[in-house]
Amino acid sequence: MMGSGKTAVGTALARMLNVPFLDSDHEIERAAQMSVAEIFARDGEPFFRARESEVLERLLSGPPGVISTGGGAFLAESNRALIARLGVSIWLRADLNLLWNRVRHKNTRPLLRTADPKATLSALLEAREPHYSQAQLVVEAEPELSITDMAKKVVQTVKQVDGLIEERNDA
Repeated sequence: MMGSGKTAVGTALARMLNVPFLDSDHEIERAAQMSVAEIFARDGEPFFRARESEVLERLLSGPPGVISTGGGAFLAESNRALIARLGVSIWLRADLNLLWNRVRHKNTRPLLRTADPKATLSALLEAREPHYSQAQLVVEAEPELSITDMAKKVVQTVKQVDGLIEERNDA
């Protein structure tokens, strides 16, 4: 969900695992040479979601890394299946108040450009939680944890699943 820490925690996680960090929204923006908000405004959400799926498949088919998807990517069954087949899905679960505190001062969220953005965020969270709950792993976002500590929490959660992270001894 927007504001859960996908980009910040994902970047720290990738550093810890010594793999690249990729953001699907950034990859879409780079290819289109316009922002997600501009794509939404010009071409609409269905067009954006189609490009998002294409980019996600390309990223997942590449070398191992940490991929942050936009909050809507996991809503599509085909994207959930693709992620399960080629990677592992992790939901950084955060409550409404934490999400709102993180996004309320940003104007880069096209879905929150409404008369009552907090109510919109609440409705989005409620609608999306059933989809997000299908993630292979769930890590509770804790507002008092630093970005690094949240990334460590993700690593500990992933390590509990045999075979997800290869232990390497580079001695």
